Amino acid sequence: MVKGMAGSQAVTLRQGADATQIAKRGSFAKRWSSGLISTRIFWLLAIVIPLLFLGVFFLAPTLNLLSRGLSGGFEELTRILTSNRTAILIRNTLLQTALGTGLSVLFGVPIAYLLYRTRFPGRGALQALVMIPFVLPTVVVGVAFRSLLRSGGLLASWNLDQTFTAVLLGLVFFNISVVVRTVGSLWERLDPRQEQAARSLGAGPWRTFATVTLPALAPAIASAAALVALFCITAFGVVLVLGGARYGTIETEIYQRTTTFLDLSGAAVLSIVQLLVIAGVLWFSNWATNRNDAALALTSGRFGLQRWQWRNPADTLAAIVCGIAVIGLIVFPLFGLIARSFQDGAGNWTWVNYRNLNADGALISPITALWNSLRAGALAALIALVIGVLLSLVLSRRPQRRIARRAISGFDAFVMLPLGVSSVTVGFGFLITLTRPVFGVDLRTSGLLIPFAQAVVAVPLVVRTLLPVLRAIDPRMQQAAAVLGASPLRILRTIDLGLAARAIGLAAGFAFATSLGEFGATSFLARPDAPTLPVLIFRLLSRPGQDNYGMALAASVLLGLLTAGVIITFEHLRGLRFESDFGVAR
Repeated sequence: MVKGMAGSQAVTLRQGADATQIAKRGSFAKRWSSGLISTRIFWLLAIVIPLLFLGVFFLAPTLNLLSRGLSGGFEELTRILTSNRTAILIRNTLLQTALGTGLSVLFGVPIAYLLYRTRFPGRGALQALVMIPFVLPTVVVGVAFRSLLRSGGLLASWNLDQTFTAVLLGLVFFNISVVVRTVGSLWERLDPRQEQAARSLGAGPWRTFATVTLPALAPAIASAAALVALFCITAFGVVLVLGGARYGTIETEIYQRTTTFLDLSGAAVLSIVQLLVIAGVLWFSNWATNRNDAALALTSGRFGLQRWQWRNPADTLAAIVCGIAVIGLIVFPLFGLIARSFQDGAGNWTWVNYRNLNADGALISPITALWNSLRAGALAALIALVIGVLLSLVLSRRPQRRIARRAISGFDAFVMLPLGVSSVTVGFGFLITLTRPVFGVDLRTSGLLIPFAQAVVAVPLVVRTLLPVLRAIDPRMQQAAAVLGASPLRILRTIDLGLAARAIGLAAGFAFATSLGEFGATSFLARPDAPTLPVLIFRLLSRPGQDNYGMALAASVLLGLLTAGVIITFEHLRGLRFESDFGVAR
Protein backbone atom coordinates (compact mmCIF):
# COMPACT_ATOMS: atom_id res chain seq x y z
CA MET A 1 0.00 0.00 0.00
CA VAL A 2 2.88 2.30 0.80
CA LYS A 3 4.42 1.50 -2.53
CA GLY A 4 1.11 2.29 -4.23
CA MET A 5 0.93 5.65 -2.53
CA ALA A 6 4.56 6.43 -3.45
CA GLY A 7 3.90 5.47 -7.05
CA SER A 8 0.81 7.66 -7.12
CA GLN A 9 2.78 10.61 -5.75
CA ALA A 10 5.52 10.04 -8.33
CA VAL A 11 2.96 10.05 -11.12
CA THR A 12 1.47 13.22 -9.70
CA LEU A 13 4.88 14.90 -9.52
CA ARG A 14 5.70 13.88 -13.05
CA GLN A 15 2.37 15.22 -14.25
CA GLY A 16 3.00 18.46 -12.38
CA ALA A 17 6.48 18.77 -13.89
CA ASP A 18 5.08 18.09 -17.35
CA ALA A 19 2.39 20.68 -16.80
CA THR A 20 5.00 23.21 -15.64
CA GLN A 21 7.18 22.49 -18.68
CA ILE A 22 4.20 22.85 -21.00
CA ALA A 23 3.27 26.12 -19.30
CA LYS A 24 6.83 27.38 -19.70
CA ARG A 25 6.86 26.43 -23.36
CA GLY A 26 3.53 28.10 -23.85
CA SER A 27 4.74 31.22 -22.09
CA PHE A 28 7.93 31.23 -24.21
CA ALA A 29 5.92 30.74 -27.40
CA LYS A 30 3.59 33.52 -26.36
CA ARG A 31 6.50 35.84 -25.65
CA TRP A 32 8.21 34.89 -28.94
CA SER A 33 4.99 35.46 -30.86
CA SER A 34 4.57 38.80 -29.16
CA GLY A 35 8.19 39.59 -29.96
CA LEU A 36 7.65 38.80 -33.63
CA ILE A 37 4.65 41.10 -33.76
CA SER A 38 6.62 43.91 -32.10
CA THR A 39 9.51 43.32 -34.49
CA ARG A 40 7.26 43.51 -37.53
CA ILE A 41 5.71 46.73 -36.23
CA PHE A 42 9.18 48.17 -35.66
CA TRP A 43 10.42 47.34 -39.16
CA LEU A 44 7.21 48.71 -40.66
CA LEU A 45 7.71 51.99 -38.81
CA ALA A 46 11.42 52.00 -39.70
CA ILE A 47 10.41 52.04 -43.37
CA VAL A 48 7.30 54.19 -43.24
CA ILE A 49 8.63 57.04 -41.06
CA PRO A 50 11.72 57.80 -43.22
CA LEU A 51 9.67 57.42 -46.42
CA LEU A 52 7.08 59.82 -45.07
CA PHE A 53 9.77 62.29 -44.02
CA LEU A 54 11.62 62.18 -47.35
CA GLY A 55 8.37 62.22 -49.30
CA VAL A 56 7.03 65.33 -47.58
CA PHE A 57 10.24 67.29 -47.08
CA PHE A 58 12.30 66.27 -50.11
CA LEU A 59 10.41 64.53 -52.89
CA ALA A 60 7.35 66.80 -52.89
CA PRO A 61 9.35 70.08 -52.91
CA THR A 62 11.71 68.77 -55.60
CA LEU A 63 8.89 67.55 -57.86
CA ASN A 64 7.00 70.81 -57.33
CA LEU A 65 10.15 72.69 -58.30
CA LEU A 66 10.52 70.63 -61.47
CA SER A 67 6.89 71.17 -62.44
CA ARG A 68 7.24 74.91 -61.75
CA GLY A 69 10.26 75.02 -64.05
CA LEU A 70 8.37 73.32 -66.87
CA SER A 71 5.11 75.22 -66.37
CA GLY A 72 6.21 78.07 -68.64
CA GLY A 73 6.19 75.79 -71.64
CA PHE A 74 8.86 74.93 -74.16
CA GLU A 75 9.33 78.51 -75.33
CA GLU A 76 10.11 79.83 -71.84
CA LEU A 77 12.41 76.89 -71.20
CA THR A 78 14.26 77.49 -74.45
CA ARG A 79 14.54 81.24 -73.81
CA ILE A 80 16.26 80.75 -70.46
CA LEU A 81 18.49 77.89 -71.56
CA THR A 82 19.71 79.67 -74.70
CA SER A 83 20.36 83.06 -73.10
CA ASN A 84 23.89 84.41 -72.87
CA ARG A 85 23.57 84.74 -69.10
CA THR A 86 22.78 81.02 -68.71
CA ALA A 87 25.70 80.10 -70.96
CA ILE A 88 28.06 82.19 -68.81
CA LEU A 89 26.70 80.60 -65.63
CA ILE A 90 27.14 77.08 -66.98
CA ARG A 91 30.64 77.95 -68.17
CA ASN A 92 31.58 79.40 -64.76
CA THR A 93 30.14 76.38 -62.96
CA LEU A 94 31.94 73.81 -65.11
CA LEU A 95 35.21 75.77 -65.23
CA GLN A 96 35.30 76.33 -61.46
CA THR A 97 34.43 72.68 -60.88
CA ALA A 98 37.07 71.36 -63.28
CA LEU A 99 39.90 73.59 -62.04
CA GLY A 100 38.92 73.29 -58.37
CA THR A 101 38.83 69.49 -58.68
CA GLY A 102 42.11 69.34 -60.61
CA LEU A 103 43.99 71.55 -58.15
CA SER A 104 42.57 69.66 -55.15
CA VAL A 105 43.78 66.36 -56.60
CA LEU A 106 47.14 67.86 -57.60
CA PHE A 107 47.80 69.02 -54.03
CA GLY A 108 45.97 66.21 -52.25
CA VAL A 109 47.74 63.16 -53.70
CA PRO A 110 51.29 64.14 -52.56
CA ILE A 111 49.94 65.11 -49.13
CA ALA A 112 48.15 61.75 -48.89
CA TYR A 113 51.45 60.02 -49.59
CA LEU A 114 53.25 62.03 -46.91
CA LEU A 115 50.58 61.59 -44.21
CA TYR A 116 49.51 57.99 -44.88
CA ARG A 117 52.63 56.34 -46.32
CA THR A 118 55.49 57.83 -44.29
CA ARG A 119 56.09 58.39 -40.58
CA PHE A 120 57.65 61.42 -38.93
CA PRO A 121 57.21 63.40 -35.68
CA GLY A 122 53.96 65.36 -35.57
CA ARG A 123 52.25 63.27 -38.25
CA GLY A 124 49.01 62.88 -36.26
CA ALA A 125 48.73 66.61 -35.55
CA LEU A 126 49.31 67.41 -39.22
CA GLN A 127 46.57 64.96 -40.23
CA ALA A 128 44.13 66.71 -37.89
CA LEU A 129 45.13 70.13 -39.25
CA VAL A 130 44.53 69.07 -42.84
CA MET A 131 41.05 67.82 -41.90
CA ILE A 132 39.95 71.14 -40.32
CA PRO A 133 38.84 72.96 -43.54
CA PHE A 134 36.27 70.32 -44.43
CA VAL A 135 34.24 70.83 -41.23
CA LEU A 136 34.15 74.62 -41.56
CA PRO A 137 30.98 76.26 -42.94
CA THR A 138 31.35 77.52 -46.51
CA VAL A 139 30.50 81.08 -45.50
CA VAL A 140 33.36 81.02 -42.97
CA VAL A 141 35.74 79.83 -45.69
CA GLY A 142 34.64 82.71 -47.90
CA VAL A 143 35.10 85.26 -45.12
CA ALA A 144 38.55 83.85 -44.25
CA PHE A 145 39.85 84.43 -47.78
CA ARG A 146 38.17 87.81 -48.13
CA SER A 147 39.90 88.94 -44.93
CA LEU A 148 43.20 88.38 -46.75
CA LEU A 149 42.27 89.75 -50.16
CA ARG A 150 40.14 92.82 -49.56
CA SER A 151 41.43 96.29 -48.67
CA GLY A 152 43.52 96.16 -45.52
CA GLY A 153 44.22 92.43 -45.80
CA LEU A 154 47.65 90.85 -45.94
CA LEU A 155 47.26 90.09 -49.67
CA ALA A 156 45.29 93.19 -50.67
CA SER A 157 48.10 94.31 -53.01
CA TRP A 158 47.54 91.21 -55.17
CA ASN A 159 44.12 92.59 -56.30
CA LEU A 160 42.44 89.19 -56.09
CA ASP A 161 39.29 90.26 -54.24
CA GLN A 162 36.09 89.18 -56.05
CA THR A 163 38.06 87.36 -58.77
CA PHE A 164 38.02 83.91 -60.31
CA THR A 165 41.32 83.09 -58.59
CA ALA A 166 39.81 83.87 -55.19
CA VAL A 167 37.00 81.40 -55.84
CA LEU A 168 39.48 78.69 -56.83
CA LEU A 169 41.54 79.25 -53.69
CA GLY A 170 38.43 78.88 -51.54
CA LEU A 171 37.37 75.68 -53.34
CA VAL A 172 40.81 74.09 -52.99
CA PHE A 173 40.97 75.07 -49.30
CA PHE A 174 37.59 73.46 -48.68
CA ASN A 175 38.12 70.22 -50.65
CA ILE A 176 41.79 69.29 -50.34
CA SER A 177 41.06 67.26 -47.20
CA VAL A 178 38.57 65.10 -49.15
CA VAL A 179 41.32 63.98 -51.53
CA VAL A 180 43.83 63.44 -48.73
CA ARG A 181 41.45 61.30 -46.67
CA THR A 182 40.00 59.26 -49.56
CA VAL A 183 43.29 58.52 -51.33
CA GLY A 184 45.30 58.16 -48.12
CA SER A 185 42.92 55.57 -46.67
CA LEU A 186 43.61 53.30 -49.66
CA TRP A 187 47.29 54.15 -50.02
CA GLU A 188 48.19 53.06 -46.49
CA ARG A 189 46.69 49.62 -47.24
CA LEU A 190 48.51 48.97 -50.51
CA ASP A 191 50.91 46.04 -50.37
CA PRO A 192 54.41 47.55 -50.74
CA ARG A 193 55.78 44.25 -52.05
CA GLN A 194 54.43 45.02 -55.52
CA GLU A 195 56.45 48.24 -55.62
CA GLN A 196 59.48 46.41 -54.24
CA ALA A 197 59.19 43.76 -56.95
CA ALA A 198 59.07 46.44 -59.65
CA ARG A 199 62.13 48.16 -58.19
CA SER A 200 64.03 44.87 -58.05
CA LEU A 201 63.31 44.36 -61.76
CA GLY A 202 65.04 47.64 -62.56
CA ALA A 203 62.18 50.17 -62.57
CA GLY A 204 63.01 53.60 -61.18
CA PRO A 205 60.95 55.38 -58.52
CA TRP A 206 58.85 57.40 -60.97
CA ARG A 207 58.27 54.48 -63.32
CA THR A 208 57.25 52.31 -60.38
CA PHE A 209 54.78 54.95 -59.30
CA ALA A 210 53.36 55.35 -62.82
CA THR A 211 53.06 51.65 -63.61
CA VAL A 212 52.29 50.07 -60.23
CA THR A 213 51.13 52.55 -57.60
CA LEU A 214 49.08 54.96 -59.71
CA PRO A 215 46.90 52.25 -61.36
CA ALA A 216 46.16 50.85 -57.89
CA LEU A 217 45.23 54.32 -56.62
CA ALA A 218 43.18 55.24 -59.70
CA PRO A 219 39.79 54.14 -58.25
CA ALA A 220 40.35 56.13 -55.06
CA ILE A 221 41.55 59.19 -56.99
CA ALA A 222 38.54 58.99 -59.31
CA SER A 223 36.17 58.63 -56.36
CA ALA A 224 37.75 61.58 -54.55
CA ALA A 225 37.65 63.70 -57.71
CA ALA A 226 33.95 62.96 -58.18
CA LEU A 227 33.16 63.95 -54.59
CA VAL A 228 35.23 67.14 -54.88
CA ALA A 229 33.42 68.01 -58.12
CA LEU A 230 30.10 67.58 -56.35
CA PHE A 231 31.23 69.84 -53.49
CA CYS A 232 32.55 72.44 -55.96
CA ILE A 233 29.19 72.59 -57.74
CA THR A 234 27.34 73.07 -54.46
CA ALA A 235 29.84 75.39 -52.70
CA PHE A 236 27.23 78.11 -52.44
CA GLY A 237 28.73 80.19 -49.63
CA VAL A 238 32.28 80.18 -51.03
CA VAL A 239 31.21 81.35 -54.49
CA LEU A 240 28.70 83.92 -53.21
CA VAL A 241 31.21 85.59 -50.87
CA LEU A 242 34.34 85.36 -53.03
CA GLY A 243 33.00 85.50 -56.59
CA GLY A 244 30.17 88.00 -56.44
CA ALA A 245 27.86 88.50 -59.42
CA ARG A 246 30.63 88.42 -62.03
CA TYR A 247 31.80 84.91 -61.25
CA GLY A 248 28.49 83.48 -60.11
CA THR A 249 27.41 79.91 -60.77
CA ILE A 250 24.06 78.26 -61.43
CA GLU A 251 23.54 77.95 -57.68
CA THR A 252 24.18 81.61 -56.87
CA GLU A 253 21.99 82.66 -59.82
CA ILE A 254 19.10 80.61 -58.39
CA TYR A 255 19.50 82.55 -55.16
CA GLN A 256 19.66 85.93 -56.94
CA ARG A 257 16.65 85.26 -59.17
CA THR A 258 14.59 84.16 -56.18
CA THR A 259 15.49 86.74 -53.55
CA THR A 260 16.28 89.79 -55.73
CA PHE A 261 14.29 89.50 -58.97
CA LEU A 262 11.46 87.21 -57.76
CA ASP A 263 11.87 85.18 -60.97
CA LEU A 264 10.67 81.85 -59.61
CA SER A 265 10.15 80.32 -63.06
CA GLY A 266 13.69 81.14 -64.18
CA ALA A 267 15.14 79.90 -60.90
CA ALA A 268 13.23 76.64 -61.28
CA VAL A 269 14.59 76.11 -64.80
CA LEU A 270 18.15 76.68 -63.56
CA SER A 271 17.49 74.24 -60.72
CA ILE A 272 16.64 71.60 -63.31
CA VAL A 273 19.92 72.33 -65.12
CA GLN A 274 21.84 71.97 -61.86
CA LEU A 275 20.06 68.71 -61.07
CA LEU A 276 21.16 67.30 -64.43
CA VAL A 277 24.77 68.35 -63.86
CA ILE A 278 24.82 66.89 -60.35
CA ALA A 279 23.15 63.67 -61.56
CA GLY A 280 26.02 63.15 -64.00
CA VAL A 281 28.60 63.74 -61.26
CA LEU A 282 26.77 61.38 -58.88
CA TRP A 283 26.65 58.65 -61.50
CA PHE A 284 30.39 58.92 -61.97
CA SER A 285 30.90 59.06 -58.21
CA ASN A 286 28.93 55.83 -57.68
CA TRP A 287 30.85 54.13 -60.46
CA ALA A 288 34.18 55.23 -59.05
CA THR A 289 33.15 54.30 -55.51
CA ASN A 290 32.16 50.79 -56.57
CA ARG A 291 35.54 50.33 -58.20
CA ASN A 292 37.19 51.69 -55.08
CA ASP A 293 35.34 49.18 -52.89
CA ALA A 294 36.44 46.34 -55.15
CA ALA A 295 40.06 47.49 -54.92
CA LEU A 296 39.94 47.70 -51.13
CA ALA A 297 38.51 44.20 -50.90
CA LEU A 298 41.64 42.81 -52.55
CA THR A 299 44.06 44.27 -50.01
CA SER A 300 45.24 42.31 -47.01
CA GLY A 301 45.44 45.03 -44.39
CA ARG A 302 47.55 47.95 -43.24
CA PHE A 303 51.30 47.71 -43.73
CA GLY A 304 54.10 49.43 -41.85
CA LEU A 305 54.88 53.03 -42.71
CA GLN A 306 58.27 53.89 -44.12
CA ARG A 307 60.40 56.51 -42.44
CA TRP A 308 60.49 59.89 -44.17
CA GLN A 309 63.87 60.60 -45.79
CA TRP A 310 64.89 63.94 -47.21
CA ARG A 311 67.18 62.19 -49.71
CA ASN A 312 64.21 60.42 -51.27
CA PRO A 313 62.92 62.63 -54.14
CA ALA A 314 59.33 61.51 -53.60
CA ASP A 315 59.48 62.30 -49.88
CA THR A 316 61.06 65.70 -50.54
CA LEU A 317 58.50 66.62 -53.21
CA ALA A 318 55.60 65.53 -50.99
CA ALA A 319 56.97 67.58 -48.09
CA ILE A 320 57.29 70.69 -50.29
CA VAL A 321 53.74 70.34 -51.65
CA CYS A 322 52.40 69.70 -48.16
CA GLY A 323 54.19 72.75 -46.79
CA ILE A 324 52.83 74.99 -49.54
CA ALA A 325 49.29 73.68 -49.12
CA VAL A 326 49.18 73.62 -45.34
CA ILE A 327 50.87 76.97 -44.77
CA GLY A 328 49.57 78.85 -47.81
CA LEU A 329 46.08 77.40 -48.20
CA ILE A 330 45.09 76.38 -44.66
CA VAL A 331 47.09 78.09 -41.90
CA PHE A 332 47.47 81.47 -43.59
CA PRO A 333 43.72 82.06 -44.28
CA LEU A 334 42.71 80.87 -40.82
CA PHE A 335 45.39 82.99 -39.16
CA GLY A 336 44.36 85.98 -41.29
CA LEU A 337 40.71 85.58 -40.30
CA ILE A 338 41.51 85.42 -36.58
CA ALA A 339 43.99 88.29 -36.76
CA ARG A 340 41.64 90.60 -38.69
CA SER A 341 38.83 89.89 -36.24
CA PHE A 342 40.97 91.60 -33.55
CA GLN A 343 41.68 94.72 -35.66
CA ASP A 344 39.68 97.84 -36.39
CA GLY A 345 39.59 99.74 -39.68
CA ALA A 346 42.89 101.47 -38.94
CA GLY A 347 44.68 98.19 -38.19
CA ASN A 348 44.80 98.74 -34.42
CA TRP A 349 44.49 95.69 -32.19
CA THR A 350 41.22 95.75 -30.29
CA TRP A 351 38.32 93.69 -28.89
CA VAL A 352 35.71 96.03 -30.34
CA ASN A 353 34.49 93.59 -33.00
CA TYR A 354 33.68 90.99 -30.35
CA ARG A 355 32.16 93.55 -28.00
CA ASN A 356 29.84 94.67 -30.80
CA LEU A 357 28.42 91.15 -31.01
CA ASN A 358 26.25 91.88 -27.98
CA ALA A 359 24.36 94.71 -29.68
CA ASP A 360 23.91 95.68 -33.31
CA GLY A 361 21.38 98.45 -33.43
CA ALA A 362 19.15 97.87 -36.46
CA LEU A 363 20.30 94.30 -37.06
CA ILE A 364 19.61 91.41 -34.76
CA SER A 365 22.42 90.62 -32.34
CA PRO A 366 24.88 87.96 -33.59
CA ILE A 367 24.59 86.29 -30.19
CA THR A 368 20.86 85.91 -30.80
CA ALA A 369 21.61 84.56 -34.29
CA LEU A 370 24.04 82.09 -32.72
CA TRP A 371 21.30 80.90 -30.38
CA ASN A 372 19.00 80.49 -33.40
CA SER A 373 21.70 78.40 -35.10
CA LEU A 374 22.24 76.22 -32.03
CA ARG A 375 18.53 75.63 -31.54
CA ALA A 376 17.83 74.85 -35.19
CA GLY A 377 21.01 72.77 -35.51
CA ALA A 378 20.24 70.65 -32.45
CA LEU A 379 16.70 69.93 -33.64
CA ALA A 380 17.92 69.19 -37.19
CA ALA A 381 20.62 66.85 -35.86
CA LEU A 382 18.06 65.01 -33.71
CA ILE A 383 15.69 64.58 -36.67
CA ALA A 384 18.51 63.52 -39.00
CA LEU A 385 19.84 61.05 -36.42
CA VAL A 386 16.46 59.39 -35.85
CA ILE A 387 15.70 59.12 -39.57
CA GLY A 388 19.29 58.13 -40.40
CA VAL A 389 19.46 55.37 -37.76
CA LEU A 390 16.16 53.87 -38.95
CA LEU A 391 17.28 53.99 -42.58
CA SER A 392 20.68 52.49 -41.76
CA LEU A 393 19.10 49.59 -39.87
CA VAL A 394 16.82 48.82 -42.81
CA LEU A 395 19.58 49.15 -45.42
CA SER A 396 21.97 46.95 -43.43
CA ARG A 397 19.69 43.90 -43.63
CA ARG A 398 20.85 40.87 -45.64
CA PRO A 399 17.73 39.33 -47.19
CA GLN A 400 17.97 35.96 -48.92
CA ARG A 401 15.51 36.67 -51.69
CA ARG A 402 16.81 38.38 -54.79
CA ILE A 403 13.80 40.67 -55.11
CA ALA A 404 14.29 41.84 -51.51
CA ARG A 405 17.95 42.61 -52.19
CA ARG A 406 16.96 44.66 -55.22
CA ALA A 407 14.34 46.48 -53.17
CA ILE A 408 16.93 47.44 -50.55
CA SER A 409 19.33 48.57 -53.28
CA GLY A 410 16.63 50.78 -54.81
CA PHE A 411 15.72 52.12 -51.38
CA ASP A 412 19.39 52.98 -50.80
CA ALA A 413 19.51 54.94 -54.07
CA PHE A 414 16.37 56.86 -53.10
CA VAL A 415 17.75 57.70 -49.67
CA MET A 416 20.92 59.13 -51.24
CA LEU A 417 18.99 61.47 -53.57
CA PRO A 418 19.25 64.46 -51.16
CA LEU A 419 23.04 64.15 -51.39
CA GLY A 420 22.80 64.87 -55.10
CA VAL A 421 20.50 67.87 -54.79
CA SER A 422 21.89 71.26 -53.91
CA SER A 423 20.84 72.70 -50.57
CA VAL A 424 19.79 75.82 -52.48
CA THR A 425 17.35 73.67 -54.46
CA VAL A 426 16.05 72.15 -51.22
CA GLY A 427 15.47 75.58 -49.69
CA PHE A 428 13.84 76.91 -52.86
CA GLY A 429 11.57 73.85 -52.98
CA PHE A 430 10.54 74.42 -49.37
CA LEU A 431 9.80 78.05 -50.16
CA ILE A 432 7.33 77.33 -52.97
CA THR A 433 5.86 74.07 -51.64
CA LEU A 434 5.33 74.13 -47.88
CA THR A 435 2.95 77.06 -47.89
CA ARG A 436 0.17 75.11 -46.15
CA PRO A 437 0.12 73.41 -42.75
CA VAL A 438 1.71 69.94 -42.64
CA PHE A 439 -0.01 67.52 -40.25
CA GLY A 440 -1.85 70.51 -38.80
CA VAL A 441 1.31 72.56 -38.12
CA ASP A 442 2.16 75.76 -39.99
CA LEU A 443 5.89 75.31 -40.49
CA ARG A 444 6.39 78.91 -41.65
CA THR A 445 5.30 80.43 -38.34
CA SER A 446 6.52 77.64 -36.07
CA GLY A 447 10.17 78.06 -37.01
CA LEU A 448 10.47 74.39 -38.05
CA LEU A 449 11.18 74.98 -41.75
CA ILE A 450 14.90 75.52 -41.18
CA PRO A 451 15.47 72.42 -38.96
CA PHE A 452 13.59 70.21 -41.41
CA ALA A 453 15.54 71.59 -44.40
CA GLN A 454 18.83 71.12 -42.56
CA ALA A 455 17.81 67.60 -41.57
CA VAL A 456 17.14 66.71 -45.21
CA VAL A 457 20.68 67.79 -46.04
CA ALA A 458 22.18 65.89 -43.08
CA VAL A 459 20.31 62.55 -43.38
CA PRO A 460 22.53 61.09 -46.17
CA LEU A 461 25.61 62.00 -44.15
CA VAL A 462 24.26 60.11 -41.13
CA VAL A 463 23.41 57.07 -43.26
CA ARG A 464 26.82 56.97 -44.93
CA THR A 465 28.49 57.17 -41.50
CA LEU A 466 26.46 54.35 -39.92
CA LEU A 467 25.83 51.97 -42.81
CA PRO A 468 29.39 50.62 -43.27
CA VAL A 469 29.59 49.85 -39.53
CA LEU A 470 26.24 48.04 -39.43
CA ARG A 471 27.04 46.05 -42.57
CA ALA A 472 30.38 44.98 -41.10
CA ILE A 473 28.77 43.30 -38.05
CA ASP A 474 29.32 39.54 -38.11
CA PRO A 475 25.87 37.90 -38.48
CA ARG A 476 27.05 34.99 -36.33
CA MET A 477 26.86 37.28 -33.30
CA GLN A 478 23.19 37.92 -33.99
CA GLN A 479 22.57 34.20 -34.55
CA ALA A 480 24.28 33.32 -31.26
CA ALA A 481 22.16 35.85 -29.40
CA ALA A 482 19.01 34.36 -30.94
CA VAL A 483 20.05 30.86 -29.83
CA LEU A 484 20.49 32.18 -26.28
CA GLY A 485 16.86 33.33 -26.32
CA ALA A 486 17.18 37.04 -27.13
CA SER A 487 14.22 38.55 -28.95
CA PRO A 488 14.78 40.19 -32.36
CA LEU A 489 14.37 43.68 -30.92
CA ARG A 490 16.80 42.92 -28.10
CA ILE A 491 19.31 41.63 -30.64
CA LEU A 492 18.84 44.83 -32.60
CA ARG A 493 19.34 46.97 -29.51
CA THR A 494 22.29 45.15 -27.97
CA ILE A 495 24.20 43.91 -31.01
CA ASP A 496 23.52 46.31 -33.89
CA LEU A 497 23.06 49.54 -31.95
CA GLY A 498 25.57 48.51 -29.27
CA LEU A 499 28.37 47.96 -31.77
CA ALA A 500 27.41 51.07 -33.76
CA ALA A 501 27.35 53.36 -30.70
CA ARG A 502 30.61 55.08 -31.62
CA ALA A 503 29.49 55.64 -35.20
CA ILE A 504 26.17 57.01 -33.98
CA GLY A 505 28.01 59.55 -31.83
CA LEU A 506 30.17 60.61 -34.76
CA ALA A 507 27.13 60.83 -37.05
CA ALA A 508 25.39 63.05 -34.49
CA GLY A 509 28.42 65.33 -34.39
CA PHE A 510 28.61 65.61 -38.18
CA ALA A 511 24.88 66.25 -38.45
CA PHE A 512 25.04 68.98 -35.79
CA ALA A 513 28.12 70.65 -37.32
CA THR A 514 26.60 70.48 -40.82
CA SER A 515 23.37 72.02 -39.62
CA LEU A 516 25.19 74.79 -37.73
CA GLY A 517 27.05 75.89 -40.85
CA GLU A 518 24.31 75.22 -43.42
CA PHE A 519 23.79 78.31 -45.55
CA GLY A 520 22.22 77.35 -48.89
CA ALA A 521 18.75 76.21 -47.82
CA THR A 522 18.70 78.42 -44.72
CA SER A 523 19.29 81.58 -46.78
CA PHE A 524 15.86 81.06 -48.40
CA LEU A 525 13.97 80.15 -45.25
CA ALA A 526 15.38 82.34 -42.47
CA ARG A 527 13.01 85.11 -41.43
CA PRO A 528 14.44 88.66 -41.35
CA ASP A 529 13.88 88.83 -37.59
CA ALA A 530 15.32 85.36 -36.85
CA PRO A 531 18.38 84.63 -39.02
CA THR A 532 20.93 81.95 -38.24
CA LEU A 533 24.55 82.94 -37.75
CA PRO A 534 25.73 82.04 -41.31
CA VAL A 535 22.86 84.09 -42.79
CA LEU A 536 23.64 87.04 -40.51
CA ILE A 537 27.34 86.88 -41.44
CA PHE A 538 26.42 87.25 -45.11
CA ARG A 539 24.06 90.12 -44.32
CA LEU A 540 26.80 91.89 -42.38
CA LEU A 541 29.21 91.46 -45.30
CA SER A 542 26.61 92.92 -47.67
CA ARG A 543 26.20 96.10 -45.60
CA PRO A 544 28.67 98.99 -45.79
CA GLY A 545 30.72 100.09 -42.83
CA GLN A 546 33.76 98.83 -40.95
CA ASP A 547 31.69 97.93 -37.88
CA ASN A 548 29.55 95.51 -39.90
CA TYR A 549 32.60 93.93 -41.53
CA GLY A 550 34.36 93.60 -38.16
CA MET A 551 31.35 91.87 -36.63
CA ALA A 552 31.21 89.52 -39.64
CA LEU A 553 34.83 88.56 -38.99
CA ALA A 554 34.24 88.00 -35.27
CA ALA A 555 31.07 86.01 -35.92
CA SER A 556 32.89 83.88 -38.51
CA VAL A 557 35.63 83.04 -35.98
CA LEU A 558 32.96 82.16 -33.43
CA LEU A 559 31.10 79.93 -35.90
CA GLY A 560 34.28 78.22 -37.07
CA LEU A 561 35.40 77.48 -33.51
CA LEU A 562 31.94 76.21 -32.66
CA THR A 563 31.73 73.74 -35.57
CA ALA A 564 35.29 72.52 -35.03
CA GLY A 565 34.57 72.15 -31.31
CA VAL A 566 31.48 70.06 -32.04
CA ILE A 567 33.47 67.64 -34.20
CA ILE A 568 36.30 67.40 -31.66
CA THR A 569 33.83 66.79 -28.82
CA PHE A 570 31.98 64.02 -30.60
CA GLU A 571 35.26 62.48 -31.75
CA HIS A 572 36.25 62.37 -28.05
CA LEU A 573 32.93 60.79 -27.12
CA ARG A 574 33.60 58.10 -29.69
CA GLY A 575 36.43 56.92 -27.46
CA LEU A 576 34.12 56.11 -24.55
CA ARG A 577 33.37 52.46 -23.93
CA PHE A 578 29.87 51.17 -24.54
CA GLU A 579 28.80 47.86 -22.98
CA SER A 580 26.07 45.74 -24.52
CA ASP A 581 24.00 43.13 -22.69
CA PHE A 582 26.20 40.44 -24.24
CA GLY A 583 29.42 41.91 -22.87
CA VAL A 584 30.61 43.44 -26.15
CA ALA A 585 32.84 46.44 -25.43
CA ARG A 586 33.52 49.24 -27.89
